[in-house]
Amino acid sequence: MPDIEFPTNAGTAPGYLAVPAGERGPATIVLQEWWGLDEHIRSVCDRFAAEGFFALAPDLYRGDSTAQPSEAEQKMMALSMDQAEQDMCGAAEFLASMVGFEGPGVGAVGFCLGGGLSLWAAATCPKIAAAVTYYYVMPHGKPDFSNIKGSVLGHFGTADEFVSHEDAEALEAELRAAGVPVNFDYYEGAGHAFFNDTNRLGTYAPHAAQCSWERTVNFLRATLAPSAKGAHT
Repeated sequence: MPDIEFPTNAGTAPGYLAVPAGERGPATIVLQEWWGLDEHIRSVCDRFAAEGFFALAPDLYRGDSTAQPSEAEQKMMALSMDQAEQDMCGAAEFLASMVGFEGPGVGAVGFCLGGGLSLWAAATCPKIAAAVTYYYVMPHGKPDFSNIKGSVLGHFGTADEFVSHEDAEALEAELRAAGVPVNFDYYEGAGHAFFNDTNRLGTYAPHAAQCSWERTVNFLRATLAPSAKGAHT
C-alpha cells in the first residue's frame, strides 16, 4: 500500500507508508530533507519497516521533489509551516490509530529540514513521544522547546558546512535548558547529509550512517516500547 492519503485537520495529505512484516509494532513518522519525498526517504521508511516499525513519510511538497540545491532551497523556504504541522500531526495520529500499533506514542525522525521538523513535531503534535534529529536545519523559526514531551536524540557531523559543531552544541544546550531529555552524538569528520546514501552532496559517510542508524533504532525501540515510562498517550 505504500503511497497513501491520510486524514489531517485540514483534510487529507499524501504520504508513503511502510508496514512491518508482522503488521504489529511501534511507529514513527519520517521527515524529508529539502529535496522532497524522494526515493531515499522512501528507503528509510522501508528500513524502519524491516526493523519492525510502521513508518510514514508525509509528502510535504505534495508530489514535488528535486535534485537541484537551488530549487530545493526555494521549496524549503516556500513551505507552509501550518500545512507541515497539520501533515506531521495527522501522520502521527494516523499511525497511532492503525491496527497493530503498539507503544505509548509515535516517533519522529527527520533529516536536514526534516531534522528541524522532527523537533517541531515533538513540540506541537500530541502523539509524538520521541524525536530524532539528523543535522537540524529550521529556516522557519522554531517552536517552544519546553513543549517537547519526550526524549530527543541528535546526530551531527563535526565537519558539517551547514550546521557548525558550535551551533549543534548550542542547540543541545538550549533543549536541555528547556527541560528536554536530550543526547546529541557527534561524528568526527562527517559532513552534512552524511546519512544520505545517494551521496548527492558527496558527503555520505558509511560508518557514521550505520552507527547513527543503530543508535536511532535502539533509541526508538526503548522510548516507544509499550512499557516505556514517562511517555504520554
